[in-house]
Amino acid sequence: MKATTLPELLVWLSNQRLDAAVEKKAQGQLEAALKECGYSFVREKRLSDRDIVDFYLEIGNYNVALELKAKAQRMKIYRQLERYAKHNQVDAIILLTATAMHLPELIENKPAFVSSLGAGWL
Repeated sequence: MKATTLPELLVWLSNQRLDAAVEKKAQGQLEAALKECGYSFVREKRLSDRDIVDFYLEIGNYNVALELKAKAQRMKIYRQLERYAKHNQVDAIILLTATAMHLPELIENKPAFVSSLGAGWL
């Protein structure tokens, strides 16, 4: 079922069974799942010369920057998301990751969420 709100999208993401061992493979699997559910999205959306988000989609009234990270340093991930949140075309941030981490409720005054890559396997 296609999500129409951010909470629904988070539930949908947490139910996906993606290969967390290989980030590019997980991105391809997520792309296929998004297409299969009828989501309209842009893969590798260029926000600026430096910032390219993995997936950019509209959910409800939000333009969502969805970043998939299999594993990375927490501060490096956060700084990347912080850069994305500074762009006017981004209304919300979602991090889909195998890295155990939390995000603040807001980044640059925009809602920020984390979804676990491993949750779909439980």
